[in-house]
Amino acid sequence: MTELKPRALVVDDEAQMVSIVEFALETQGFATVGARSAEEAWRQLGALEFDLVVLDVMLPGASGVQLCERIRTTSDIPVILLTARGEEQDRLRGLMAGADDYVTKPFSPRELALRASAVVRRTRGRRSDTTRLSNGPLTVDQARRQALLDGRVLRLSDVELRLLTVLTRHAGEVVDWRTLLNEVWATAETAGGRDMLKTAIYRLRQQLGPAGEDLIHTVRGAGYLMPARPDEARDEP
Repeated sequence: MTELKPRALVVDDEAQMVSIVEFALETQGFATVGARSAEEAWRQLGALEFDLVVLDVMLPGASGVQLCERIRTTSDIPVILLTARGEEQDRLRGLMAGADDYVTKPFSPRELALRASAVVRRTRGRRSDTTRLSNGPLTVDQARRQALLDGRVLRLSDVELRLLTVLTRHAGEVVDWRTLLNEVWATAETAGGRDMLKTAIYRLRQQLGPAGEDLIHTVRGAGYLMPARPDEARDEP
């Protein structure tokens, strides 16, 4: 059986740089998708599965380092940071944000592609055991991009799935609305943000059915809480 090509997300605000990186990666067998901002990249990450993110540090709006930190709240996908600045403090900031590698512009496209292949090979084999989140009867399978409640597959939108993923990851903790806006929508915009979040929570509870109110609690003035639940014992047939 032919193995699927690894898919890379290339994020840079310069169209020419996106094209250069995409071409280099494609010579090493990658399928690529481009994005010109952190918000566009976040939407792509919510819509498709990726094996690698190649991410420019200097982006309009949220920086590459901020996007890397956001990615790390929900995924261990490999990240390579690109920057025109080579100072040690910038390298350290990137690594502290969770980046797997760091390449300074100008760079050799072939070297970047080879390093990308190497980091994907190192991480592909160890990611499968960290992609499932469980809390009692609820399971979020990040690899398959689906959630199950009592074994039933839920029909969720991308936003609802991301919201459920964050709440499940933080089960037993109150997650404030600013954190949810940041992690689910990749924005710190407060105008209308609470109403947008309330609507998404309402729709998610509807999708969860009768268990919705029990699984997602509103903590007035603070945020939302998914109570931590032990694995429920099931009777043997």
